[in-house]
Amino acid sequence: MTIRLTDLGKAVLETEYAVRGPIVARAAELEKQGREIIYCNIGNPQSLGQKALSWNRQILALCEYPALMDLAPGVFPEDAVAAAKGILAGTKHGLGAYSESRGVRFIREAVAEFILERDHIGVDPDAIFLTDGASKGVQTILRLLLSGPGDGIMVPIPQYPLYSATITLYEGRMVPYYLDEANGWKLSRTMLEASLAKAKAEGTAVKAICVINPGNPTGAVLDEANIAMIIEFARAHGLSILADEVYQENIYLAGDEFVSFAKVLHQLEAKDVSLFSFHSCSKGFLGECGVRGGYFEYRNVPDDVAAQILKLQSVSLCANLAGQAATFAMVRPPKPGMPSYTQYVSERDAILDTLKQRAILLAEGLNRIEGITCNVIAGAMYAFPSITLPPGRSDADYAMALLEQTGICVVPGSGFGQQPGTAHFRTTILPPTEKIRKVVDALAEFHRSYR
Repeated sequence: MTIRLTDLGKAVLETEYAVRGPIVARAAELEKQGREIIYCNIGNPQSLGQKALSWNRQILALCEYPALMDLAPGVFPEDAVAAAKGILAGTKHGLGAYSESRGVRFIREAVAEFILERDHIGVDPDAIFLTDGASKGVQTILRLLLSGPGDGIMVPIPQYPLYSATITLYEGRMVPYYLDEANGWKLSRTMLEASLAKAKAEGTAVKAICVINPGNPTGAVLDEANIAMIIEFARAHGLSILADEVYQENIYLAGDEFVSFAKVLHQLEAKDVSLFSFHSCSKGFLGECGVRGGYFEYRNVPDDVAAQILKLQSVSLCANLAGQAATFAMVRPPKPGMPSYTQYVSERDAILDTLKQRAILLAEGLNRIEGITCNVIAGAMYAFPSITLPPGRSDADYAMALLEQTGICVVPGSGFGQQPGTAHFRTTILPPTEKIRKVVDALAEFHRSYR
């Protein structure tokens, strides 16, 4: 007898992941029929025309095929060749062999130097794990924390569905806390306390709080005071912190800056708060989603718990080696005076400047449409506009109708969570600028007719 749906676990059946849900499946069907689809549903930059940085691809090419160093002397910049040689020496056996479960130590040391330069705080390379993108790191820590069906994790609403899906799969409880849309999607201590109190009243043992900064899907950037408030909240209630910081390079507003949770934790001397921080090659200005590289760093974790993290990572043996090499390229860019520096800066700045222009274009365009309100896109790659709907219609109905009529693929706000009685959709700022204009114009016409 073949396997049946009823043979599957309840947690698997209940797990949902909105950014690749039924609307995206329908988009693929329409595309096969010859329709032009503008995919605004997922942060996948290179699928929408963003070019890979030369620095990254030169290092990856040399690491994957070291013979290029002899076959094509002088073709690759000296600093890229030196970086590739350092990575290969660190792996000992090249990219085709397993590394240690934490990842290649040479690369972890480079990550430690990156954090030191960014935050001016001490870093232990053995507290850094290289992962297949940030998602695998998040899943590892959630698996570590969720010990039973009564355990809960505080998650921002709106959130990235990785969190709700993984918590469901691991049979835990998602404890939502709402971000303040009217105040630029910031957090308030009052809302956090209310969320925690409600969860405890329902018998949930809350283990940790997740924070996404810059925000996905909100595009908000937290300031240092907000981060300090969250750390003090976690400290007061014995919670660990999961800091999703994969968009730390994507800051668009003058006066805003990325501040890491690790830096503020150090400033507050909060040695009684365990922190897990995540970063990825997929986002920022790199857009290397398919390479699957990233890392997490932990702080204030006892040795016996750290041993369990290592055990969990050992089950998968190690992160893929190409992703580890891409992580090195991310954290060790060319320095001033190096052969690749000018080209690297030019490519990096062109990508970030373009994203900034698209963020402004999209937010301003959406706000000109009656019935749509969008906060300023301060960071990350997304907008999460509020929409006014006719009675009896849902945001899922809206997103499907938008796709059918215009070919624009967005994700309903309900897939990320939203305040009861509100409706939203999430869109990226990644399509080429001319397509962003097309999206705004098509949305305006569609929304008028839909209302």
